[in-house]
Amino acid sequence: MEDKTDFPPTFPISRRRFIERAGLGFAGAAAAGLAVQSAFAQIAGDKPSRPNILLLIADDAGWHDVGYNGSEIRTPNIDKLAGQGVQMEQFYACPTCSPTRASILMGRPPSRYGILEPIAGRSTQVLPTDQGTLASLLRDAGYFTAQVGKWHLGLQPENGPNKYGFTSSYGYLHGQLDQLSHIYKNGDPTWQRDGKFIEEKGHATDLIAQETIRLIRVSDPRRPFFIYSAFSVPHYPLQEEEKWIAPYEKTIQNKSRRLYAAAMTHMDEAIGGILSALEKKRITSNTLVIFISDNGAQQDWVSSEREYGGAYGPYDVLGDNKPFRDWKGSVYEGGVRVPAIFSLPGWLNRRKVGYPAHVMDLLPTFAALAGAAIPQPLKVEGQDISTLLEGKLGGSRTFYWNTGGQLALRQGDWKLVHQGGDPAKGADELYNIAHDPYEKQDLSASETTVLMQLRDNLARQHSLDSLPKPAPGGN
Repeated sequence: MEDKTDFPPTFPISRRRFIERAGLGFAGAAAAGLAVQSAFAQIAGDKPSRPNILLLIADDAGWHDVGYNGSEIRTPNIDKLAGQGVQMEQFYACPTCSPTRASILMGRPPSRYGILEPIAGRSTQVLPTDQGTLASLLRDAGYFTAQVGKWHLGLQPENGPNKYGFTSSYGYLHGQLDQLSHIYKNGDPTWQRDGKFIEEKGHATDLIAQETIRLIRVSDPRRPFFIYSAFSVPHYPLQEEEKWIAPYEKTIQNKSRRLYAAAMTHMDEAIGGILSALEKKRITSNTLVIFISDNGAQQDWVSSEREYGGAYGPYDVLGDNKPFRDWKGSVYEGGVRVPAIFSLPGWLNRRKVGYPAHVMDLLPTFAALAGAAIPQPLKVEGQDISTLLEGKLGGSRTFYWNTGGQLALRQGDWKLVHQGGDPAKGADELYNIAHDPYEKQDLSASETTVLMQLRDNLARQHSLDSLPKPAPGGN
């Protein structure tokens, strides 16, 4: 049976068709969702009570960089997870790293906290400390909480994961690092355990996997865990051994793309080891495993002496977001629609879900599964999607993005892309994602009523944002 989603052909949307799409796209979303779910759906089992939660995050993996989406890159363990779980066909992140991670932990658009782009250099920008986070609410509900790998929400040890509800933390504070020496691009230390810099040998992919496996092995069966395991690849710099590169020598001609593929396959094997640890511990049936990417893939990278002394790159070809438009950093689908899998045998059976969802939905979903109360200071805008994962019908959703240079709003089937950081200035583009997921046909000139409604909502959303805090240090 063909597993790929077939979208309807692109065509202009008439005024009558717009009216028929009640709620700015609910009917279209429902039809698309039913079509995708019917591709291979089984009845969901009973919802688990307080399962373990394991969140696996790839760094800059594109839609077409995983095998189950048709990539030439070998990702057998990720593919196996997809084959036995729920594949989300319209799962959204933010265009870049820090914003996505903030949205996961706070359950809201990251622009509400002034986080519009990656926190870089020696910036002191951080999340608020007076509202709680996903980690703290799960900790307070009795979960053991651990962060492994990339943090990127506070670059100083005192602003690391332990400050935000994680009982244990291990990995790196910045947005990238030398995979072997574990230093940041400007030479600053970044590898830490529980707020103290440490030095270790080994590839970051292996160290992140080893720590995740260790935490699983020593976990207390009487206490559920939440492990947030964020890999460092396939973000540059790409430093892979020949054993990972060799399988692609004949199939991928471009050297940069080969390195990228090697990093993906290395990570996939690491994920396989983590999943094996769950099996050996005999907790697979009570562990919700989620795999996502933090944003779309990056197209290329030009090296400079300011980054790692010019030792790596340039990379002229990196990820692949086909068939979607554009790259990491953009609000077009290629920048924000990411691979996403949810797996828990016995509850989530094999299916594809065509309804839209967002990383900000993880907080309310995990909280509901854990029976955890969401603190009132956390003004969560995400939704519990557990019934959506079970195959039930979803409703119309609204998602908002602010990168500082671009704004976007998806409302039902419709998506407004605004060029510029001020909704009152700049050009607008309008797309119907149900019929034009590749954003080829701008309907702003013909669908003026829809455009005005989305523009008004975009302005309202923008008014809720906070200005970025001063971030000294530059990039």
